[in-house]
Amino acid sequence: MARADELAITPQSQDFSAWYNEIVQKAELADRGPVRGTMVIRPYGYRIWELLQSELDSRIKATGHQNAYFPLFIPEEYLKREAEHVEGFSPELAVVTHAGGKQLEEPLVVRPTSETVIGEMMSNWIDSYRDLPLKLNQWANVVRWEMRPRLFLRTTEFLWQEGHTAHASEKDAREEVMTALDFYREIADEVALLSPVMGEKTPGERFAGALNTYSLEAMMRDGKALQAATSHYLGTNFSKAFNISYQSKEGDLRYCYTTSWGMSTRLIGAIIMSHGDDRGLILPPKLAPYQVVIVPIHKGPDNTQIKQLAEQFSLDLEASGIRTHVDDREYLSPGFKFNSWEQKGVPLRCEFGERDISKGLVTLHNRLTSEKQLVAIDQLSRAVKEGLHRFGADLYKRAREFRLSNTKYVASKEEFFEALQHGFVIAEHCGNKKCEDDIKEISAATPRCIPFDAEETNGKCIMCGEESPYKKPIIFAKAY
Repeated sequence: MARADELAITPQSQDFSAWYNEIVQKAELADRGPVRGTMVIRPYGYRIWELLQSELDSRIKATGHQNAYFPLFIPEEYLKREAEHVEGFSPELAVVTHAGGKQLEEPLVVRPTSETVIGEMMSNWIDSYRDLPLKLNQWANVVRWEMRPRLFLRTTEFLWQEGHTAHASEKDAREEVMTALDFYREIADEVALLSPVMGEKTPGERFAGALNTYSLEAMMRDGKALQAATSHYLGTNFSKAFNISYQSKEGDLRYCYTTSWGMSTRLIGAIIMSHGDDRGLILPPKLAPYQVVIVPIHKGPDNTQIKQLAEQFSLDLEASGIRTHVDDREYLSPGFKFNSWEQKGVPLRCEFGERDISKGLVTLHNRLTSEKQLVAIDQLSRAVKEGLHRFGADLYKRAREFRLSNTKYVASKEEFFEALQHGFVIAEHCGNKKCEDDIKEISAATPRCIPFDAEETNGKCIMCGEESPYKKPIIFAKAY
């Protein structure tokens, strides 16, 4: 028999980190793998990833990209060709030195990202301007050796999508970077309901080897930031390193302009921490493995009729495109089932009670608001669809209002460090890495991005007093 204490969770206000770890385990999203830093994604968690993957993949293909696959093992020499790239990734690399019982002549790097191997292949595939643009995407696993792993947020091996494109002009490549960033915005805003800030990274926070990096920064319920996705303009850095060149219409040889962009399973961590509460997960409807769970409730020994009715309405809901599950486990009490599905973040719960059914009614419960409404059984499909739509709108509004209410503009150093304890801080910054390092040493905060929607200013850096080269303030925050 299941016990109530199996569902007990540490409150967010008491220990947010413990709350997060317990949610991941108790909602059956993931577990720790046998090798330190690795993650086993359980079926419920993997279904969330599949739904997220489906939403993103359709947008990638709709913008003219094609899926491909590239090797997990990369010659170490490839990474050394682009100096900034190898320097940026060196601390995180996993390197294979022995295989087949022998020492390898050249070490192999386990894929941390694929700019190098894809660059090598692009150089083989591109000859003429007619071959451009080349727009590729890969769904894969990558390995970055994490010293302080956390499930979904930072694991040694994780799943992701990485787009790689090559273009004839800088203009086309820069437009591609913004195209990728925009469908990440759609995923974050319309699917994950995170309401993130979109902007450019400072030079010290750019992807290794990029000329510009752009990101989406979401706020978690503890006020910290989480980078939800990134898009990079690489210029000709990798083209020169891997000879990705083409013959132009004029007949001369030119280097391609390349981009890369990616989103990973850490977005699941963002969804957990951006929406969850002390009762567990709260899942956006488009990413919920089950959008509604039907719980038959009966007192007598014969539950056949009510179970059949629940199954029939489950089929009706499924036929209308709603992911549904009937929880008919006999060995659990209705109360335990209610708490269990609330912990798993199912948006709506439908209670098929004998007394209500006899009146032609069922009870619909909203996970976000805890509201209950009696619904005529012949109106259930319509009520569920309306309920899911309202649920999504309310969840997005909640995330947006939380971010805005925990974002503060400051004009002095004293205000700056005080405000960093409570969320996002907007401040003038000179862009100097020393100032960024000093801020990080004092507060553990980093510059998250230069927001696109920030108004232009002529302020002075809150650390050193130098004029900002960005003409816009920057968001700082502690981050995952």
